[in-house]
Amino acid sequence: MSAITTITLFKFSGFWNKTWAFGQMQFAHRFLRKTPGLNFYKLMGSGKEPGFNPLPDWGVYALLCNWENEVAANDFLHQAPIFKRYQDHTTEQWTIFMKPLHAKGLWSGVNPFNPSSELDETNPLIAVITRATIRKKNLVQFWRYVPISQHPIIHGCEGLIYTKGIGEAPLVQMATFSIWRSIEDLKNFAYNSPEHKEAIAKTHRIDWYKEEMFARFQPYKSIGKWNGKDLLSSYFTT
Repeated sequence: MSAITTITLFKFSGFWNKTWAFGQMQFAHRFLRKTPGLNFYKLMGSGKEPGFNPLPDWGVYALLCNWENEVAANDFLHQAPIFKRYQDHTTEQWTIFMKPLHAKGLWSGVNPFNPSSELDETNPLIAVITRATIRKKNLVQFWRYVPISQHPIIHGCEGLIYTKGIGEAPLVQMATFSIWRSIEDLKNFAYNSPEHKEAIAKTHRIDWYKEEMFARFQPYKSIGKWNGKDLLSSYFTT
């Protein structure tokens, strides 16, 4: 059984629940580090919508995990006390199960996403995580350009199912998570959006990033709901 990746989005409402969630950015690590079968994880906050926003969204957090196998992931999601505590404080949780397709670059000095050998050729969905540690000297220039680069996302992209800006540290360590209907839709955005092409050109020219990673995954199952519904229910059986 191949390694898999999960990402869980948590939605919090009310001052005390949001305060609890913020505190877990420090205190949850001692529980997560002891989780059996967990090879790599990142507990992250998020940015306000729409798009990739430097202002924090205190009501949404994300947990990205790379597992030895799906059994380990399910044990955590259904039995781990720390996950149950998160559930007790949230109004919604949405977990997407994914098989790694390709990953380029490093995240905290490693690349944990080895390509899966158990892909479903009939499943067209693709998820993407792009993340980077931005050089401090480039922060102002980087965030000035973000509104321009996010224009296609904010105003609608063909085939984009969901996207959210996430990150380990505000302003400096940022990532985006997105789900697309197909690789063709993703490529159309990547190669035909003038704003995105300019962002890539600036990345090479200015050398914005101290560390970066681009990873693609095949979503194949989801648990829970987001904004009242499972956004992937029409694509596969949950």
